[in-house]
Amino acid sequence: MGLGHVGCQGCAAALAMRYVLKALGEKTIVVLPACCWSVIAGPFPHSALKVPVLHSAFATGAVAASGVRAMLDVQGDRETTVLAWAGDGGTFDIGLQALSDAAERSENILYVCYDNEAYMNTGIQRSSVTPFGAWTTTTPAQTPKLEPKKDIIAIIAAHKIPYAATATVAYPEDLVKKVQKAKNIRGTRFIHILAPCPPGWKVPSELSVTLARLAVKTRLFPLYEVEHGKKYTINLVPESLPVREYLELQGRFSHLSEEQIKEIQDAVDAKWEELQRRAAYGV
Repeated sequence: MGLGHVGCQGCAAALAMRYVLKALGEKTIVVLPACCWSVIAGPFPHSALKVPVLHSAFATGAVAASGVRAMLDVQGDRETTVLAWAGDGGTFDIGLQALSDAAERSENILYVCYDNEAYMNTGIQRSSVTPFGAWTTTTPAQTPKLEPKKDIIAIIAAHKIPYAATATVAYPEDLVKKVQKAKNIRGTRFIHILAPCPPGWKVPSELSVTLARLAVKTRLFPLYEVEHGKKYTINLVPESLPVREYLELQGRFSHLSEEQIKEIQDAVDAKWEELQRRAAYGV
């Protein structure tokens, strides 16, 4: 990255970009569909990134990256990594069709989704990634989101791509290792990074990394890899803190009842058991 960016204080998405580009090196082209990072990078002709950047439409992150890859292949450039970098709205929702098509063709791109669990760039609106019970400006505390978070890894793994993984900024060694592994694989690679957003999550800016770590330690956001859609590897077996410790730090969950917290805990426990079963038996 360059000398600065225009992201919010404590923006985990900015930290995630720093780690990913450190792992990939200078021979990288970044494709940015509409997202917070369209702003964070800075207005033209300035950029916080020291690599080429292509801004694309909201829905076209994966297909634009596929086009850049095709151009490099025609030029005989097999070394440059094409990185599609999108938020959860441009991945789980608006850009899902382009991502699915690219994955079905196994386009030779690395797709990274930094997930802050809402449309933060346009005013903290609900997305399909917003977790159950969360406040957003379109799901106020009186009527919070009642649907579970969409499981993007399960969706993308169903395409049988060579590599998919989860990561957070709280475990940088794990993140960098996964990016470097993905860099050396051909075909579509996908990394899902949980990236806390202080304004959207209603938390102090200094808690971003703490929350990313608690998401893992409560097993709400486990760290794992999926290879070719069937080989599951859990990278860290956490101490299993109660999910309440994660929820109570965030203003967006301050309205939750005891019954709702228990419902979230039960869902986390069930999801962890399912992941363990997949890691053990591949089903």
